[in-house]
Amino acid sequence: MKFSTVILIIAIIIWGVLLGGVVYSHIVYFPPFLSNLPDSSALVNGKYALHDEKFWMAIHPVLIVLLIVTIISNWKNKPRRKKILISFVLYAVVLIVSSIYFIPVLISFSKSATSSLPPSEWLRRSNNWMTYSIIRGIVMFAGIVPLFIALLKPGINNNQS
Repeated sequence: MKFSTVILIIAIIIWGVLLGGVVYSHIVYFPPFLSNLPDSSALVNGKYALHDEKFWMAIHPVLIVLLIVTIISNWKNKPRRKKILISFVLYAVVLIVSSIYFIPVLISFSKSATSSLPPSEWLRRSNNWMTYSIIRGIVMFAGIVPLFIALLKPGINNNQS
């Protein structure tokens, strides 16, 4: 099996691990955290707080590097390159939107206990955030599809494939 195919498979696996984190967060982590702000912010504050950011800060750099190496190693394979670039662009857009909106708002949720906003406003904000985050998750699930399609494209017959 060619390096370009192996690295593509590894990128798909790591993207799948990331999707597992997305599902876990939306089923297990976010519902209790966002359920009753500001009181429920205790889940992410204090001595025994949960810190999911450790997972995200570890997996994103790994996936970014893997996708870049996958693009480079498949560059001469135009059908694969196009599919991999589609996934990479979707991922980049999600990361940019996350850094501009999702992460800052999530940080504000974690600091809600010190806010003067009423719980009803926190509920409204957290419901909106969760809706948008589910859409973001769907985009991430859609983003892995072009990688699978790229894997179905045959490698080219030289050392670059």
